[in-house]
Amino acid sequence: MKFAYADPPYYGMGKKLYGAHHPEAADWDEPGKHLALVAQLSADFPDGWALSCNSRDLRWLLPACPEDTRVSAWVKNWHRVRPTSVQFAWEPVIWRGGRPLPKRNPFVRDWHLAGATMGRGLPGAKPESFNRWVVDLLGYQDGDELHDLFPGTGGMAACIAQGDLLEGVS
Repeated sequence: MKFAYADPPYYGMGKKLYGAHHPEAADWDEPGKHLALVAQLSADFPDGWALSCNSRDLRWLLPACPEDTRVSAWVKNWHRVRPTSVQFAWEPVIWRGGRPLPKRNPFVRDWHLAGATMGRGLPGAKPESFNRWVVDLLGYQDGDELHDLFPGTGGMAACIAQGDLLEGVS
């Protein structure tokens, strides 16, 4: 099976957080770029895909997604405290498809609890357990393809390289 994971610069953060790292980072400050990515994922990866985003962007991203798209949550038990009255300590992962594994043991929850990372080389780098959770959501097995469209720090590639991703499946 052929899957994709996309963790683009979140809307409005391209130039601010990634301008020094990539000449086209500011392109992600436009909603159209994100909507085109959803269309690309749906067209090029019919077996399954996952997309990380900001919760405030769900209202305009989800209508562009196919009807069978799901939303899961990365819940952060450690995060940067911001000077606001509400602390936003979760990020959505929009996903679609994947390998059906109805008797999966252990099963995969639609949420994942893990702290945010710091000092991983790029803002927004995901923890190792997050990457494992995403490939588990998709039902990835050794021998499948997983295209990381925004490889950043290489965390997803390292996860795939570990192999034995569906240990314990019965």
